Amino acid sequence: MNVRPATAADSTAISAILTEAWGGHIAVAHGTAYDATALPALVAEEDGRIVGLLTYTIEGDELEVVTLDAPIPQLGVGSELLSAAADLARAAGCRRLWLITTNDNLDALRFYQRRGMRIVAVSPGAVDHSRTLKPTIPETGAYGIPLHDELTLELLL
Repeated sequence: MNVRPATAADSTAISAILTEAWGGHIAVAHGTAYDATALPALVAEEDGRIVGLLTYTIEGDELEVVTLDAPIPQLGVGSELLSAAADLARAAGCRRLWLITTNDNLDALRFYQRRGMRIVAVSPGAVDHSRTLKPTIPETGAYGIPLHDELTLELLL
């Protein structure tokens, strides 16, 4: 598997991954709506095809992971992308890599914590507010869990 910065030639594959995972190009977290196609990105390739995507933003000395998608689970794609993002953050002089997930995303919580990330904040009702920016966010999430809250996880670098 090869992880590399995305290029303009990847735009069709990136759009397809985002549309499948997020219902479009817009991701909303902590009251901010991001057009994920406009963000810098890392892609994971295997046998010449893109098998994963991580979009991010760097502000000051922090890298925020905005989206992380590995459509085929258990291949190590998410781990490789997250590791590459941490390396990129360190090279950029960042001291923190962080992200937002939601209260229903138990698989992501397990994944991130197993890779050294810690839950540092819970924002009750944040997803309810996010629906004003993206009305297509469902009321019920994974495992039938009502979708209301955002959880912030971080990895200190």
